[in-house]
Amino acid sequence: MKRVKIVVAYDGTNYCGWQVQPNGLSVQEVLEKHLSDLLCEEIRITGASRTDAGVHALGNVAAFNTSARMAADRISFAMNTRLPADIRIQESAEVPMEFHPRFANTVKTYEYRIFNRKFPDPTKRLYSFFYHYPLDVEKMQRAASYLVGEHDFKSFCTAKPEVTNTVRTVYSLDLKREDDMITLRIRGNGFLYNMVRIITGTLIRVGGGFLEPEDIPKILEAKDRGAAGETARPEGLTLVKIEYV
Repeated sequence: MKRVKIVVAYDGTNYCGWQVQPNGLSVQEVLEKHLSDLLCEEIRITGASRTDAGVHALGNVAAFNTSARMAADRISFAMNTRLPADIRIQESAEVPMEFHPRFANTVKTYEYRIFNRKFPDPTKRLYSFFYHYPLDVEKMQRAASYLVGEHDFKSFCTAKPEVTNTVRTVYSLDLKREDDMITLRIRGNGFLYNMVRIITGTLIRVGGGFLEPEDIPKILEAKDRGAAGETARPEGLTLVKIEYV
């Protein structure tokens, strides 16, 4: 028996999210089916990040146990000949049996892309959020600076009963504009449910002039989801990478 870690990239457009669900096809379900067929045994995988429906990933991480003789580093090559074109394994490697992708110490990096101009571009609709009102990126960056560091992000998450600790550390949060595309890049030691999308929705409110950058500390202090902005749509969000530290 050995434990294998895989790094997975996927276009989340056609999936109900990472995790197996009764209401649609998930990335996890597709991976488990093809791994089971390849290795001739039932495979169950554990993912590091349970991305939502429509959210993309360049480097989600998962692990599974197998008694198959195939070398761990060859599994990625074999799987990529079987998987649909919108899912690809970037790396497979044997890891210690105690490795757990979700409970290890990590740094996660996400990007959110906002396509900001008067009219939409249909070729960008699956990988960015279209917003047609002007956005002040300088004000958005000033607002973002208040979110860097260790804070209670209760105002910036969708509540889950099993989550009792809403304190997280954001190491960096930067925004840049290139032509009509605004890219938000955030790194942290973990993120609450919908946290990146709610942060993005709140910064959009700042960029549009509905909130001031100086309102962010008040929103943090409120510890109330109703104090923050909307949850930005999923298609603009990509899990870029997970680093194990």
